Amino acid sequence: MDWEKARQFWAFQSPQKQPPPQVRNGDWPLRRIDAFVLAGLEARGLTPSAPADRSTLIRRLTFDLTGLPPTPPEVEQFLADERPDAYEWLVNRLLGSARYGERMASLWLNVARYAEDQAHQVGDDTKHFYPNAYRYRQWVIDAFNQDLPYDRFIRLQLAADMMDGEDRSQWPALGFIGIGPKYYNRGRLDVMADEWEDRVDTVTRSFLGLTVACARCHDHKFDPITMQDYYALAGVFASTRMVNKSSLEVPKQEVHEESGKEKSKEIGPDVLHIVEEAEVRDLHVFLRGNVSQEGPVVARRFLQVLSTEDTQPFHRGSGRVELADAIADPCNPLTSRVMVNRVWALVFGGPLVGTPSNFGRMGDRPTHPQLLDDLAVRFVESGWSVKWLVRELVLSATFRQSSRVEVAKANLDQENRLFWRMNRRRFDVEQWRDALLHVSGDLEWKGGKSLELDDVNNRRRTVFGRVSRLKLNDLLMQFDYPDANVHSAKRPVTTTATQKLFLLNSPFMLQRAKSLAARLTSVPGESVSERIDKAYRLLYSRKASELEIRWAADFLEKPETGELSRWERYAQALLAANEMMYLD
Repeated sequence: MDWEKARQFWAFQSPQKQPPPQVRNGDWPLRRIDAFVLAGLEARGLTPSAPADRSTLIRRLTFDLTGLPPTPPEVEQFLADERPDAYEWLVNRLLGSARYGERMASLWLNVARYAEDQAHQVGDDTKHFYPNAYRYRQWVIDAFNQDLPYDRFIRLQLAADMMDGEDRSQWPALGFIGIGPKYYNRGRLDVMADEWEDRVDTVTRSFLGLTVACARCHDHKFDPITMQDYYALAGVFASTRMVNKSSLEVPKQEVHEESGKEKSKEIGPDVLHIVEEAEVRDLHVFLRGNVSQEGPVVARRFLQVLSTEDTQPFHRGSGRVELADAIADPCNPLTSRVMVNRVWALVFGGPLVGTPSNFGRMGDRPTHPQLLDDLAVRFVESGWSVKWLVRELVLSATFRQSSRVEVAKANLDQENRLFWRMNRRRFDVEQWRDALLHVSGDLEWKGGKSLELDDVNNRRRTVFGRVSRLKLNDLLMQFDYPDANVHSAKRPVTTTATQKLFLLNSPFMLQRAKSLAARLTSVPGESVSERIDKAYRLLYSRKASELEIRWAADFLEKPETGELSRWERYAQALLAANEMMYLD
């Protein structure tokens, strides 16, 4: 391997802060990122879209930062606020909300392949399940709310139990590895090798945007990653064990899993599903991935292409601390870029690098390489603050554009890769279900232990619902929640007949319609038109038009038929409308 040549690939070059490019329309940029976006547009003969109106903007911002719609009073307050910094004040308020962490957790939990059971179950045997997985989920929510620096976010998830100065309060972070897939017959080497592959794949794709697990059976066919690299990292996870362990200073209970022999005990509520140090071991290279064909032993170390020529083996226990340090090193060319790209995609509905978990040669090249590098460097300079990054993006003129499609511009950039407008996005299932509960007045502000989403009494936010590898909940599956058995780079967006049938017939939707109808008609003396307008303000953050009021009034005057009242039928129609599923 010619390592010097391999390191010349863009993703392995350290990002550099870039001077904002010169642009013709110097009045448009509001933030540094705008100059890079505008330069790309002007080079193609494009111009940015007009700004979105203020009601659209508060709806967009509130959904993006909290996963929920703004309330009518919040909209009215923002529309009436004539201060020059009104928008900045709104951004800061939303970033300070506890709902922000719940929204951001939805991004990370898919990356971490969060789940609470396994893909296989024999009879009633649930010893491999994770009844307290929610404690990792809550740690992630709290980390985003507290704006935990991203480099520390990485280190704690890989080695919280080994970091100097950390107590057990941070141990839930170890669920990143500790709630990963387990397989039966765990005492067999080939079975454990499959589990090690999951750990290597999840860690490297999540933090580095590299498909290192492709090198398990042969050197990577496209990227400078060798089998020795793969087994050097697999050795780190072969030197740890997954345990159920008390988070209290004086352990009440420990359930160790060694050599596939496990003690089946009931798990309560202080026990964490984490990893800890085991017997340190360096692995043989398994030729062609076959555990019965051993090649040379490989010392535990970091990836060669991301290291100096005198790469040293890991010496501290399993090597988890050194691995975490290598990933979170500000000189690592990938870590900050990968996270910036994930947050950009969340905010703008499209990434700068179209393959968020593959920055290798088979991945997409960045549409705006200078912008990506500049943001990555400034992200590190901010102290790895994710809130700083989100704030920087949503304060931009790029974010504040209208989503209206202009044919002439679309002919030049159909996919909006240059961001000449804001992307219209369909809500993910968490945003959509939460919004239905919120506008109907049924949402409960509780977290804690997971509840089944099919439970009629579960009115909590969707992020607090149980996620299964064995059988993903039907609602999650219908609305494109990813397979929890593996790391998910991004979600697909599908439109199916079963989605529409759910809107029409599901008990969940019918109950929301009843609750919303009751909410709309609860104030005595209101006219029909006032109630219709209230519905539009509540659901869509805008006034109802005269035509919409007239159509609705005509419908509501018709005779009652069926089990639902006219108001309930009307409420269901509003909840099922595209405007309730899409964000402009």
